Amino acid sequence: MTGSWDFAIDRGGTFTDIVARRGDGEQRVMKLLSENSRAYADAALEGIARILAEEGGTFGAVRMGTTVATNALLERKGERVALAITRGFGDALRIGTQARPDIFAREIILPSMLYETVIEIDERVGAGGEVTVPLDTVAVRASYGQIRREGIESLAIVLMHGWRFPEHEAQLADIAREMGFTQISVSHEVAPLIKLVPRGDTTVVDAYLSPILRRYVDRVATGLAGASLQFMQSNGGLTDAATFRGKDALLSGPAGGVVGMVASARPHFAPEEPLRLIGFDMGGTSTDVSHYAGRFELAEESVVAGVRVRAPMMQLHTVAAGGGSICRFDGMRFRVGPQSAGAQPGPACYRAGGPVTVTDCNLVLGRIDPAQFPSVFGQNGDQPIDVEASRARLREIADAIGDGRSIEQIAEGFIAIAVDNMAAAIRKISIARGHDVTLYTMACFGGAGGQHACAVADALGMTRILVHPLAGVLSAHGIGLADVKAIREASWIKPLDVDFGGALTGLEAAAVADLVGQGIERERILIEQRARLRLPGSDSTIEVDVGEGMADVFHARHRQRFGYAEPEAVPVVEALVVEAISVIREPLRQPAAAMEQVKLPPAVSAMSGGHGDLFPSPKREELEGPALIFDPTSTIFIAPGWSGERAADGTLILTRATPAIRAHAPGTDADPVRLEIFNNLFMAIAEEMGVALQATATSVNIKERLDFSCALFDASGALIANAPHIPVHLGSMGESIRVIIESRGEGRDGRGIRRGDAYVLNDPYRGGTHLPDITVIVPVFYDGADAPSAFVAARGHHADVGGIAPGSMPPDSRTIADEGVLIDNALMVDEGRFLEAEMRAILATGANPARNPDRNISDLRAELAACVRGAESLVRTAHEQGAGVVAAYMDHVLANAEESVRRLLGGLEDGEFTYAMDNGAQVQVAIRVDHAGRSATFEFTGTSPQLADNFNAPRSIVRAAALYVVRTLIDDVIPMNDGCLRPITLIVPEGSMLSPAFPAAVVAGNVETSQVVTDALFAATGRLAPSQGTMNNFTFGNAAYQYYETIAGGSGAGPDHDGTDAVQTHMTNSRLTDPEILEVRMPVRLDRFAIRRGSGGEGAHHGGDGVVREITFLEPMRANILANRRAVAPRGICGGGDAKAGRNWVERVDGSVEMLSATASAEMAVGDRFVIETPGGGGFGEQGT
Repeated sequence: MTGSWDFAIDRGGTFTDIVARRGDGEQRVMKLLSENSRAYADAALEGIARILAEEGGTFGAVRMGTTVATNALLERKGERVALAITRGFGDALRIGTQARPDIFAREIILPSMLYETVIEIDERVGAGGEVTVPLDTVAVRASYGQIRREGIESLAIVLMHGWRFPEHEAQLADIAREMGFTQISVSHEVAPLIKLVPRGDTTVVDAYLSPILRRYVDRVATGLAGASLQFMQSNGGLTDAATFRGKDALLSGPAGGVVGMVASARPHFAPEEPLRLIGFDMGGTSTDVSHYAGRFELAEESVVAGVRVRAPMMQLHTVAAGGGSICRFDGMRFRVGPQSAGAQPGPACYRAGGPVTVTDCNLVLGRIDPAQFPSVFGQNGDQPIDVEASRARLREIADAIGDGRSIEQIAEGFIAIAVDNMAAAIRKISIARGHDVTLYTMACFGGAGGQHACAVADALGMTRILVHPLAGVLSAHGIGLADVKAIREASWIKPLDVDFGGALTGLEAAAVADLVGQGIERERILIEQRARLRLPGSDSTIEVDVGEGMADVFHARHRQRFGYAEPEAVPVVEALVVEAISVIREPLRQPAAAMEQVKLPPAVSAMSGGHGDLFPSPKREELEGPALIFDPTSTIFIAPGWSGERAADGTLILTRATPAIRAHAPGTDADPVRLEIFNNLFMAIAEEMGVALQATATSVNIKERLDFSCALFDASGALIANAPHIPVHLGSMGESIRVIIESRGEGRDGRGIRRGDAYVLNDPYRGGTHLPDITVIVPVFYDGADAPSAFVAARGHHADVGGIAPGSMPPDSRTIADEGVLIDNALMVDEGRFLEAEMRAILATGANPARNPDRNISDLRAELAACVRGAESLVRTAHEQGAGVVAAYMDHVLANAEESVRRLLGGLEDGEFTYAMDNGAQVQVAIRVDHAGRSATFEFTGTSPQLADNFNAPRSIVRAAALYVVRTLIDDVIPMNDGCLRPITLIVPEGSMLSPAFPAAVVAGNVETSQVVTDALFAATGRLAPSQGTMNNFTFGNAAYQYYETIAGGSGAGPDHDGTDAVQTHMTNSRLTDPEILEVRMPVRLDRFAIRRGSGGEGAHHGGDGVVREITFLEPMRANILANRRAVAPRGICGGGDAKAGRNWVERVDGSVEMLSATASAEMAVGDRFVIETPGGGGFGEQGT
């Protein structure tokens, strides 16, 4: 039969899925390998040709999603790119936020840069548009010429404040076109949004990927001989092939899955029923989850393959749990993923000697029928999957455990962990953001999703699941249903009451022009206008429709998501968004009933191993679980208590037939399955607390620099789990809890610890670290408990708590009173009532009270909100699992960490190290390992006595450093909790600088001495050379402004790796404020931020380099540097060379230069420049060995 066929194609990394539909409703589905050079040149063209050859007819419209750009990014196989950026910022994208991705990694691995070379452009435009350095076009032409001679044809142009003042960028682009560059990506066109680093990364991505994409698109277009060709964008909309560009291609395929999920689910909701969906897309190596509540959720900024991208992109959360996830027993607990067996060797059942995977577990449990798998395995590629191989691998694990459990029980345990991991991912996009997931329907797709959907839904309290008949190719199906779309957005950064109509008009005109240019008539274009609003001083935006009552909508949504609102505040419009959508209904938008004509094998069911026709007639029939449904592209397991019904369009609707019964954990004895689940659960609660704190805080320190930590503690104050935040906070917060217990427990304060209470402290002598780090502690009472069952705590670095210097980090403090307001175990919330007046009174005490108590109160409320979130989660867990079980597993996770450290100590030897500091003090440590007792002693005898300056470190700092070091030496993912220190005895002499007495100054102890202690411990083990050994604390301010930052340096080398340049090390991991944000908010100009090349120590493995940071002041201010390693350089070990020490100086506007010590202050006049060079890391081993 002839006719015109339309094609929807998802070209994935492994398979290319094709859904074709003829005008009369006939539909075909085909799946091909994406790469098969022996059989065809291109899978998409081959699939089209095969279908037309078999069915006859011609091709009409073709719509595609492709991973060509994503794969090029992952494999770093894009175009050669040159980056043109404002002079002084050539390393800005490489340094990024300066944070390291894994705080417990000794070898810090950062994503590689996409650009090959950098041109630093002589030009500078200030935050207000003033040109301080004119554009040097002569130098530009010379630099361009050199790049062209090197054969580079792709150019990314990114200038400071170019998003708002694009004239210089436009001139650079014009010159580039004149000189023959074939790809020119300009930041104000690619991503006209404030923030130099993510906008720059996005522009480079576009330059790197667009040429690769263009070549692929042209190849496909040539093969289609002029047919209509559109591509799926990451934002969920189609665009003409000619306008498809790299920055919009990174989620091209997965975005189609979300569109398909919504379109295929809509017929199964009543017209007035809210369409609430959780997307559950489980594949071979990972699972993508998504949230839909009436509108596609687009992320403002995403990280793909280690690269920040600021472009509208479907908001997906990915977890490393798929059918190929490796299952193993580590001697204490069951583990699932994140490693995957991949296609080679694949699961054990693939006959290639692979490990146990989730697929093997499902096979052994009878949830996969070998007969449904193709016989493509074995040496000759003609064998079915091997159930016995799966059973044999599981039997090996059973033998290792040795407790008599069957291989089926082991498989069930691994499945339970995988389900828990996937449910946790869904919680992050729903419950953690204020959505009641029990009101949602799960839309299940992907090849492996149907095997676990019921279990994941039960874990979340969901009662309805939809499985489309094309679930295995839903991305292609969704691409065929998508609208043509163009989105334009721009930063605005003005209060809501400032008119933005003109800006919206400009964005709308650009979006409409895009679609009109694709041949779409104006009357068929629908316009949506939105604004991203935030509270003043906050960075957490909420998107609302433009129209009446925007402020009310914003405040209501803010309360829902973050738990509080400030209705008296006028929101700030951070950015404006205009979306132009074509409302053309192309033939691919078929009625639901057309699915009956899809040419696919019939669905079958299996119960207890038997096969049969589940739906022998078109009438609706139901099947009760347990049962297996074999759809053409996926297998669905209907669990006990669930029932399945096939709708008219072929969708399988699963519903909870009987209420789920949440069984308590079987006993309080340690079980390796439950141990892993509780490990993950406790960590997830801490992470949710961190999300809540970051979202609700208003200070830059907490919200942007992420200088905060959240953690859970047992009833005795032992650290159970913490989110991976700031290491120096974590080991010391337990001391704060114990202070509360010792002083208030059992009514010792005359009142006792009560439900609804919250306490606050920053006292360095009673569990604190230094005064800016304020800790909020909330006791947790399980049902009916009279005494606290557990505790949760949040610690944040406040921008100012008083003292003799703005920012409360004075380099010259000599007593604790110089450093700010000391808070000693104060009651902040009295049985649910926030004591604001009392807190303000505390912040106003002393000779130098807090300068901005409103900001302190706001951040304290944010810390409280985080603690309340954590307490509620713990109470809910205790209700579901049993209070005794939760308490028991808190003990078990401590024991798990303890055993991990005892195993580590078996490979350590005795060692010692003495490390001098700039102020003449020294930290001396000796490590003595008792191999027979599987324990160790860290002794600090010989360390200098208490100091007259502020480098004294409370004992809690030493404990935190020791905890961090032993956790980092373990090359495995274990929780950092107090169990890590059970095998360690700490000997810290009383009266030393590591155990000071009141009223010693301590502000540098937390940030500087902690780094010295950490470096000394690592050096004593011989496993890692000292890193830069300082946090380079830089503060400045006046009556109107206060600012604080810590600055990266080089990391130390190890026996098998070099150090890393320009990165935060050891006891901190705080971010830097983006250069453009800094200049917009503060009266300063950042002139240079670059890697200090050659500053790392030499050796067989060289240390990482430090950085150079230069800031010019535009208002009179006082600036302070509080640092170390300016006189005594970071040491190399085992023959490795020392790094270069840091330096600081002030360049006065009159040309004079003032050199500064490690701890100094300077009164900065307008035009003065403060320069900081941070140290590198020490080298390891003799050079040449």
